[in-house]
Amino acid sequence: MKVLVVNAGSSSLKFTMYRMTGEKVLAKGLVERIGMDGPRLKFETHEGNKIELKALVTNHDEALALICKKLVDPECGVIKSLSEVEAIGHRVVHGGEKFTESVLVDGSVKDIIRECFSLAPLHNPPNLGGIEACEHTFVGTPNVAVFDTAFHQTMPASSYLYAIPHELYEKKGIRKYGFHGTSHKFVTQAMAEYLGKPVEKLKLISCHLGNGGSVAAVDGGKVLDTTMGMTPLAGLVMGTRCGDIDPGVVIYMLQSGMSVKEVDEMLNKKSGLFGVAGIGSSDMRDMLEAADEGLGHAKQAVDMFVHRLISFIGAYYTALGGVDAIALTGGIGENSIPIRAKTVAKLAVFGCKLDEKANQKQGEAVTITTPDSPLPIVVMPTDEELMIARETKALAGK
Repeated sequence: MKVLVVNAGSSSLKFTMYRMTGEKVLAKGLVERIGMDGPRLKFETHEGNKIELKALVTNHDEALALICKKLVDPECGVIKSLSEVEAIGHRVVHGGEKFTESVLVDGSVKDIIRECFSLAPLHNPPNLGGIEACEHTFVGTPNVAVFDTAFHQTMPASSYLYAIPHELYEKKGIRKYGFHGTSHKFVTQAMAEYLGKPVEKLKLISCHLGNGGSVAAVDGGKVLDTTMGMTPLAGLVMGTRCGDIDPGVVIYMLQSGMSVKEVDEMLNKKSGLFGVAGIGSSDMRDMLEAADEGLGHAKQAVDMFVHRLISFIGAYYTALGGVDAIALTGGIGENSIPIRAKTVAKLAVFGCKLDEKANQKQGEAVTITTPDSPLPIVVMPTDEELMIARETKALAGK
């Protein structure tokens, strides 16, 4: 089976084409800056052929048409006909409470995705746009929606409810939903295989650390709690997002004369590592370099990042009643040797000791604690696209 995975953003359309036998990537890439000046196509095949060119597109339908043209191109394509695509998987950020797992898309599913527009106004509209673009181009081919929120819907009410009047939950759906669920689910399954333990018996703390970040407490394949909330703004210190903050700070900002739009911009795009460090970057690599050079408040930003991370790990360790392992994933978790070392050092209370040699490895599954550490900390690369492809194959194959 050949599966096309699509991730439609507000101004981009990312894709990965899989041959599910052997789970092989045939091609991947994206069209970026859709509807903006200078749209471009980036296209790469499994043979290493790379193409980058100007994309004459103004919307997602045209972007998808361009991608399809390249997929069947005699010179750079990886399939002879679009009919070879047997199913299409879509990343959809928000499924609310209606979806606890991936689903085949039909009219009712699209209606619910629309209902969640208010919960994810920057993501769900283009996600639905990507689905409809594929329906126009791949007539009759099954589309599958894979929700970022679905994996977290096993949380008990004690985890997902906020301590506010219950009617706000009942009438407006104000509750914790959690995000990065596709990544956490992939890592949970990969960790079970890595540790040789059934998912049903695995207790895991999964840490997705990138420009956006979240931690999930997973017990037997079900999420007990996670750090992101009703929106992806809560929890960890992130690249430009503040993470957990006293709600009174928001009230104070508004009372001091800032508009709702200004507060939203401040907390989502000007805070986190970017806001604390003041070095003009939110990239952890730049942050660590600046910290070594004593620039701005970069060291403070790094310390805050690690402190918030280990605080949640400690809380989730207690909530789970102990864990089999801690997984580090995402761009920072998979590649930042210094952050991983700082994290292990802070977890010495659990008997964790850093394996210096193992910690030098990047982008591969490796235990970075010593064999005598009672709590293994494992770097586990995530693959959200592959997880979407697997979910799509399972549903479309029925």
